[in-house]
Amino acid sequence: MAHHSSFESLDIYKVATLFCDNIWDIICNTSLNKDYKLREQINGSSGSIMDNIAEGFGRGGNKEFIMFLSYSRGSCSESKSQLLRCYRRNHIDEKSYKKLNSDAEELINQLSKFMNYLKNSNRKGAKFD
Repeated sequence: MAHHSSFESLDIYKVATLFCDNIWDIICNTSLNKDYKLREQINGSSGSIMDNIAEGFGRGGNKEFIMFLSYSRGSCSESKSQLLRCYRRNHIDEKSYKKLNSDAEELINQLSKFMNYLKNSNRKGAKFD
């Protein structure tokens, strides 16, 4: 991985941002906007994915970054669970559910691969340079 000077330049952050944007789209354009509790939960968990990537990057060390990436992965799993509730409550159709669920699963896989990369990297983080 090339040295990145900002979290915004990380591909994983860009993917997480798109996922969060897609969740916001269903919040704004479906009956989910009236299911207050679920709406707030999925908005929070999808935002937490990208926020934890940003916070972990900002810590400057791989160990802390890996910990925050694991939080992102957990938030993504939480979003998957909430997507199922959206589908079962008829806020989204099956096609939307399958697409968003697949996107979340791919994001989880990418987060796991990035965590493994950092675990095996000889570079320990920006604060150690």
